[in-house]
Amino acid sequence: MFNFINTFKRDEDGAVTVDFVVVTAAVVGLGIAVLATLADGITDTANSLETGMSSNITAQTYTAQTD
Repeated sequence: MFNFINTFKRDEDGAVTVDFVVVTAAVVGLGIAVLATLADGITDTANSLETGMSSNITAQTYTAQTD
C-alpha cells in the first residue's frame, strides 16, 4: 500500500493539463478585469462618436440631368 502511495505521489502524468487550466483561467480572469475597467470609457467614446457622426450627416439631393 505504501508503495502505491509513493508511486502516486511521484507520478507527474496530467500535470501539464492542470497547468494549462490554471493559466487559461488566469488569462480569462485578466481579460474580464480589463474589460470591466475599460467598459465605461469605451461606451462613452462610442456614444460621443455616434452623436458626432449623426449630427454631421447632411442629406444631399441629386437631380437627374436631361439634355
